[in-house]
Amino acid sequence: MNLSEVEDRVREDVGARLFTALAWLPGRRVLHRAHSSHPEQYPVGGEKSVEVAAGWLDRCITAQLPYFGPDEASVREVFADHRLIAELGCGSVINVPVVDRTGTLGVLNLLDAPGAYRESQVRRAEELAVLAVPALRELVQRIDDIEEEPTP
Repeated sequence: MNLSEVEDRVREDVGARLFTALAWLPGRRVLHRAHSSHPEQYPVGGEKSVEVAAGWLDRCITAQLPYFGPDEASVREVFADHRLIAELGCGSVINVPVVDRTGTLGVLNLLDAPGAYRESQVRRAEELAVLAVPALRELVQRIDDIEEEPTP
């Protein structure tokens, strides 16, 4: 299943105004945007060295636990780009790690209107994250292969 199909399934089962899938590149400690429902604001290929609160990285990447921010205050508290998120009509967030036997491959980010999500939707998003494993595994491997190529 490709990441567009994962997005469709997430929208159908959980809902999202903004959906992104980020691949975790542990060697550089960056998140690489693999898919975006809003490529103008959040372009594919963009990388960030985690422009979020320190605890978020430990929670989602290291501990492999979801982050649930039900309101605008929780979005502001964690994300440096909270103004852009608000401009897109989003004020609640679910971030779920995408994990396989090797570790954390990345994160699915679901954002919607303030108060749009409940704890039950966090659980469903966690269940759906497994659908992104093959696509993120392939992307992470491709990036690793490119970065390991010797420079001429």
